[in-house]
Amino acid sequence: MKDCLFCKIVRGEIPAMLEYEDEDVLAFQDIHPQAPLHVLLIPKKHIERVAEMREEDIPVLGRLVFAAKKIVEKKQMTEKGFRLVFNSGVEAGQSVFHIHLHLLSGRRMNWPPG
Repeated sequence: MKDCLFCKIVRGEIPAMLEYEDEDVLAFQDIHPQAPLHVLLIPKKHIERVAEMREEDIPVLGRLVFAAKKIVEKKQMTEKGFRLVFNSGVEAGQSVFHIHLHLLSGRRMNWPPG
């Protein structure tokens, strides 16, 4: 999608502090971090939100989770713990309409998240 912020990051039109990249996934630091480690993992393919994904998108979303695992291993945060969050829709807190997985770690997380 031409005007999508995250698609522009994928195309290199907007700089980002990359944490991980493969053929399907791009991960970069959140510009408004909510934890010492706050990374956004996105599919390079534009999918607006979880509610709009198709069955063919299942493998790439699994790759997002696996990429998150690789990042926490690299950062040595596996044992401390981490949180993975998808927001889907305005009321859930989604502000960029390109599926993204939040990876948060490095501080105690509360429940419910709010």
